[in-house]
Amino acid sequence: MGVGLAGPVLSMLVYGPVGVVLSVLLWRERAAWRPQAGLLLALALVGGWANTSFVNALMLGDVVRVMFLFYLSPVWSVLGGWLFLGEKVGTRRKAAVAVALAGLWLVLGGTQALATALSVADLLALSAGLAFAGNNVIARAGQAIPVRSKTAAVFLGCGVLSGAWVLGQGAAVPAVSLFVSMAVLAYGFGWMLLATATWQFGVTHMESGRAGVVMLAELLVAVLTATWWGGGQLSAMEWVGGALIACAALIEATDTGAPPSLTTVVKEAP
Repeated sequence: MGVGLAGPVLSMLVYGPVGVVLSVLLWRERAAWRPQAGLLLALALVGGWANTSFVNALMLGDVVRVMFLFYLSPVWSVLGGWLFLGEKVGTRRKAAVAVALAGLWLVLGGTQALATALSVADLLALSAGLAFAGNNVIARAGQAIPVRSKTAAVFLGCGVLSGAWVLGQGAAVPAVSLFVSMAVLAYGFGWMLLATATWQFGVTHMESGRAGVVMLAELLVAVLTATWWGGGQLSAMEWVGGALIACAALIEATDTGAPPSLTTVVKEAP
């Protein structure tokens, strides 16, 4: 942002205040989510980390590379659905996983990846994708939890985890102008609240194929924006790897023959 806000501080200020305000909804809807309180807590931790690590990865690393690594998330969702929701992994999905892992191998440098340690931004981006997939799996499983409570939990989780990161680093919140403070709050209560609430609604009610298509659209916009406007640059190998990751996500997103997910067999909460 150009005003001296480090990644953990920025995510704390963007997500924390929104989470505090939305905690009122958590209290009001406690009777609905109490039977699945454990899932709600898991959603707060996993969804909170997804946002915290993603924000910091974008601020530390190359935007395009970070986006490619993060958007392995549909593949992790396949594995998560298999491990935790009992979903079967057919031939098409196995192919998607193989293609995505091949893309990951190229993005990380191919054979050079064995000799070079992953950067902090790489690790954060990969962990963000894993956590985001976990968020999707938990959201599908937590059918009794209202979408508003899910949204509040993610914001609170991100605020708490970011605050812990700030305390762990011993970082101080720099003095900023009133304009910057209002801009950060507007970003949190406007853009991020809308994005998070609509996504939680989507992964709760929408079949995984359509959700995957939405994610691909976001990846395309992010990569093109970073390349054309932000001056982002990748090697030919990284571009090929990114294309493979995108293809893998598309294979998964358009798998109309996949078995129904938990959202289609569990009665949705009103």
